[in-house]
Amino acid sequence: MTTWMRCYWDEEDVWFYFEVDSEGWVTRQVELRGPEGTPLTAASLEEWQRAQQAGCLAAYAREYGLTAELPVSQWEGHEPVELTSQEFEETWDVARRQIASRPR
Repeated sequence: MTTWMRCYWDEEDVWFYFEVDSEGWVTRQVELRGPEGTPLTAASLEEWQRAQQAGCLAAYAREYGLTAELPVSQWEGHEPVELTSQEFEETWDVARRQIASRPR
C-alpha cells in the first residue's frame, strides 16, 4: 500500500514530501526550502534507476535530485505527517513544473 507523508527539518528550513511503497521505500520525493517553498528536489526512484542504467544519473541528480536511500523504518528523529495522494500530487506537480522551467 502506498502512503504519502511530509516532514520538516527546521535546521535546513526544508519540507520533505514522500511517497512511500508498502515496503517503506521512498518512490518519489519533493524538497521545498524556505517560506516561499523553492523546490530543491522532485525525484522519482523509477526515473533515477532508469537514468543510472542509461549512464546519466549525474545529470538526473543535478536536475531533479535523488530519493532517500533508506526505508522509512530506519529514519530517526522526524515525525511524519500523513498526506492524501492528492496533497502529494499537487506538491509534486508544482515542484516538477518549477524545476523544468529553470534555465539550464
